[in-house]
Amino acid sequence: MKVLLINTNDSGGGAAIACNRLSDALNHQGVDVRTLVMNRNSNRSNVAQFKDGKFQKYIAFLRFAFERLFFLFHEKDKSVRFAFSPANFGTDITKHPWVKDSDIIHIHWVNGGFLSLKSLEKLLQTKKTIVWTLHDMWLFSGGCHYAGSCRNFELECGNCHFLKKPKNKDLSWKVWNRKSNFMLQKKMNVVTCSRWLGKEAKASSLLQNANISSIPNPISLNMFKPANRADLKRKYNIEENKFVLLFGAANINDKRKGLHLLVDALALLKNKKFDHNRLKIVVFGKFKDFDENSLAFDVLSLGQIKNAETMAEVYSMSDVFVLPSLEDNLPNTVMESMACGTPV
Repeated sequence: MKVLLINTNDSGGGAAIACNRLSDALNHQGVDVRTLVMNRNSNRSNVAQFKDGKFQKYIAFLRFAFERLFFLFHEKDKSVRFAFSPANFGTDITKHPWVKDSDIIHIHWVNGGFLSLKSLEKLLQTKKTIVWTLHDMWLFSGGCHYAGSCRNFELECGNCHFLKKPKNKDLSWKVWNRKSNFMLQKKMNVVTCSRWLGKEAKASSLLQNANISSIPNPISLNMFKPANRADLKRKYNIEENKFVLLFGAANINDKRKGLHLLVDALALLKNKKFDHNRLKIVVFGKFKDFDENSLAFDVLSLGQIKNAETMAEVYSMSDVFVLPSLEDNLPNTVMESMACGTPV
């Protein structure tokens, strides 16, 4: 059996990490598995860029740029710029030899100029068995990656709160309508990493004919495992008696990750009677204009961590990992922290 995984990138971001880990797990079980991406940045032997060469990288960047530029004229404000993908720009991958040679096509995150609605329609029209792992709500929405309090996806999208001029047949309705024209004709196998997203997918109109299962992302227990907490605290120059509270995400400025809720919670905790000097806040992830003083306690900022070994150390060093997300799809951080023996 030949399985082809499809993702926009092979590194950077939770979907790429999850896709690579699934590839490793399938390969370990003897499955012939390969990954096709728009942007190849790793040296993984079973990963191919859809088209190689510097010129093709330039073309891929242009598709990404045009995708963002198109939405620029529709967005409510810059805070939602990357929260909505109209999927107007992409490329047809159905003639790629790996696609033709595969028995199962397993789609992951394919936005950002990789697969457009038109190219997705062509892919779904092949006679291949299609599996789609959802890393957000995009597949069954009118373009948003997370809907917030909106429930329009249950019937039909429109009046989208991400748009400058929401109305019944706005951009979100047009995207939803285009999806409905081809998605309802194909019985897909949809996988969600969390039961919450599975429940949302089952409530959607676009996936009413799909087989939906909730399966957590695989994780290597050889990499993420408990280690000596005291030794690791010394390594990171943290006193052994400190209680380490860990918070982090790929981008902690993303409001959905709930940093503002953590700030409020720690402000309340500051007023409680206990030894404030015992609490140490450790933060990791990409951030811009982050004020450490807003967390009210002693803070250690580690920035972006791209090395899995280092990430495992940080989890094992911590006493608790806090996830105040407003919406999330059982992110890798939860699985990694628990595998290291650190409660979430």
